[in-house]
Amino acid sequence: MKNKIYPCLWFDGQALEAAKFYCSIFKDSKIIDENPMVVLFELNGSKFMGLNGGPNFKFNEAVSLVVDCENQADIDDYWSKLTSDGGVEGNCGWLKDKYGVSWQIVPTILSKLMNDPLKSQKVMEVFMTMKKFDIQALENA
Repeated sequence: MKNKIYPCLWFDGQALEAAKFYCSIFKDSKIIDENPMVVLFELNGSKFMGLNGGPNFKFNEAVSLVVDCENQADIDDYWSKLTSDGGVEGNCGWLKDKYGVSWQIVPTILSKLMNDPLKSQKVMEVFMTMKKFDIQALENA
């Protein structure tokens, strides 16, 4: 039997609130189990643990959650929802949600564009000027 690996996110008493927030954003998501200390939840089939660990630790960009998006509508939707109610836009497809968790909202086509030796430099120059990714602008680079 394989050992499953999944992230534990440390919250200051907001684990259930955060799990409900994330489950409202991602389809096929649910809260699996909860108690006052720990909330287990799934987002698009990936398991997470939310821990009510207290104020000792804060999230930072050293760890981020990456969401691959097939189209601009998905990028726009995730970006809007994850930055709502106190989230903060970053550069190059990065953002922080209202709990301080860092996310990368990335078009799946980006790796293909970055692997094209004729386009990669221009694509990188274009996306370095973006906050939220614009697929059309990347393809036109």
